Amino acid sequence: MAAPRAEVVIDLDNLRHNTAYLAALAPGAAVMAVVKADGYGHGAVEVARAALEAGASWLGSCSLAEALALRAAGVTAPVLAWLDPPGTDFAPGLEAGVDLSVACSRALDEVVDAARRTGRRAAVHLKIDTGLSRNGCPPEDWPALVERAASTPEVEVRAVWSHLACADEPGHPATDAQAARFAEAHAAAVAAGLSPRRHIANSAALLTRPDLHFDLVRPGIALYGLNPVPVEHDLRPVMTFRSSVVLTKRVRAGTSVSYGHTWTAKADTTLALVPVGYADGVPRALSNRMHVWLAGARRPVVGRVCMDQVVVDCGDDAVAEGAEVVLFGDGAHGAPTAREWADTTGTIDYEIVTGMYRPRVTRTYR
Repeated sequence: MAAPRAEVVIDLDNLRHNTAYLAALAPGAAVMAVVKADGYGHGAVEVARAALEAGASWLGSCSLAEALALRAAGVTAPVLAWLDPPGTDFAPGLEAGVDLSVACSRALDEVVDAARRTGRRAAVHLKIDTGLSRNGCPPEDWPALVERAASTPEVEVRAVWSHLACADEPGHPATDAQAARFAEAHAAAVAAGLSPRRHIANSAALLTRPDLHFDLVRPGIALYGLNPVPVEHDLRPVMTFRSSVVLTKRVRAGTSVSYGHTWTAKADTTLALVPVGYADGVPRALSNRMHVWLAGARRPVVGRVCMDQVVVDCGDDAVAEGAEVVLFGDGAHGAPTAREWADTTGTIDYEIVTGMYRPRVTRTYR
C-alpha cells in the first residue's frame, strides 16, 4: 500500500465514545448530533450513523441541502435544517420528512407554501434571537410569529429554540441573560396554545449548564472530541491528519529553506520533505511555528509553508522516505493537535478540522 500523500483518518469509535459520554451528561434530554459542514469536516453521513448508533436520536444540519443528502444516503432519523436563503423551495424537505427552522414571517410563508403544494404538514422549530444577534426572530416580533404559527393548520410547531453566544466562557453573564429571554419566549409560545420542545444547549452548555439541557441538546464540536470549555472532559479527538516523507536530504550549516529563505540551518542537518501545504489545509500562518510527529519525535517545520509541501528539520536522526508524518491528531506522546494549530494561528479548532474538507485530502474511516 502506498504511503498517504494527504489523509485524514476518522476514528468512529472515538466519535461513538464522545456521543455516549455527552448523552450521559444530559440524561433527561434527547441528543441532536450536529453534522453540518459535512460533519465538521469528518463526513456527515458516516458521523451521523455512528452518532445514532451511540445514543443520538436527532441530527442537525445547517441547510436543507445537507439534510437531503443525509436522506439520500438512507439516514431516516429526525433531522433539523435551519439556515436557507429566501426563495428556497422547501417542498423536497417536507417530502423527505425534514424539520425546518423558522425565524421570520417570510420564512413561515415559504414553508406554508411548500406545505400546500405537497399536501404535507410542515414540522417547524421557531427560533428566537435571545442575544446572539444572528439568525432568530427579534423579541419584539416573536409574539406575532408564534400566534401566526399556532393558528396555521399547515404547520406543526415542534420546538422553540435559540443559540448561545458565550457558553464557552463559563460564568459569562450573557448566558443567564439569554436563558431568561428564552424562558420568556417559551412562555409566549405556550400562551399562544403551543406545547413545544425547548432546545438551546450547544456543546459548551451541555458540558457546563445542566439547567439549560431542557428537552434536547445539540452537541457539535464536542462530538468530534474537541473541548470548547476550560474544564477537563473525557472527549477523544476523532480526526488525525497525516502524510508521509517523500524525500530526505542532508544539508550543510548555512543552507536556507523554502520561499523567502526565512529559516537557515545553524548546523549540518537532515531535512524531510512532506507533500502537504496550504492547499491541503496547513495554514501558511504556521510557517516556522509548527511541529509534526515523525519517527517517534516532535520535529519543527522550517521555512514557509508552501502550497503543496512543508520541510521538517530532523537534525542528525535518520528518517526513512515513506515514514508516516502526523500533522495533528489526539496529542498522544506529545504529537500536535488541532487545538495547538488553532492557538498558534489565533483561531479555533472548529476552523482547523472543517478546513480539512478538501479535494486532495483523502478521508479514511476506522
